Amino acid sequence: MTAGATPQLRIEQACGRLGRSEVVARCLRLLAGGAEDPDFIETLGGVPAIRLLDDGIPAGQRYWLRVWAARGLLWAGVGDDPHLLRSALTDDAWRVREMTCKVIARHRVGDLLGEVAGLESDPVPRVRSAASRAVTRIVADEA
Repeated sequence: MTAGATPQLRIEQACGRLGRSEVVARCLRLLAGGAEDPDFIETLGGVPAIRLLDDGIPAGQRYWLRVWAARGLLWAGVGDDPHLLRSALTDDAWRVREMTCKVIARHRVGDLLGEVAGLESDPVPRVRSAASRAVTRIVADEA
């Protein structure tokens, strides 16, 4: 991992090493709660991931793995089946829902418009805002 590199740069470097489809697959697996190797988690989360892995991930902090996986999809893409993002929109952790809305907005995943529109009434303001931006981008793209 390049010290001080941005998340975007780390993901682009991982895509160069592993291939874009492999990075997307790993992010989707982690987003779904699956396991991933510590090196890849460090690539996704940077210095905070190193600290979290070194200290042992407390149960209440495991959601960060899903947040970082979703953020990886911002830069790597969503792959051939964007429906794999659907369950992340109902994640218990609001940060995961927010980041997934950002992914859907960036990649204009119109197939999930209904689900993301439902998050415009999420109890967390940041999720509502991200959902609203996603809906606006998707609808503008389809116009």
